[in-house]
Amino acid sequence: MGIDPSFGIGCLGKVNVMYEDDMELMVKFYQFVAKEEMAIDEAELDPIEFAEKIHAQHKLQEQQLKMLIQMRKYNPESQSVILETLRKQLESANFDTDASILTPEQIQEIVEN
Repeated sequence: MGIDPSFGIGCLGKVNVMYEDDMELMVKFYQFVAKEEMAIDEAELDPIEFAEKIHAQHKLQEQQLKMLIQMRKYNPESQSVILETLRKQLESANFDTDASILTPEQIQEIVEN
């Protein structure tokens, strides 16, 4: 598209820093970013690749929902520890989507420690 990726990431980072305290705005902003990303993928990928990407995304969302349901079984303090552990895991994996899931066993281990 002719946009330098580092420039785009830098601008997104500025929005995040500037409005980090406005949760509603940030949620809507990231929903918009996700829709834009999907539109770009639909335009650039062939139909089979796009369908595969959609399927993988739905599978990831299902896993994340299961993880959230598992987390809600614990008290707020434990949930905070779980989320902090997940954040560190994502950062160390350079935000690879596979790192965005914790198994029930991993969650249990985090809470016990």
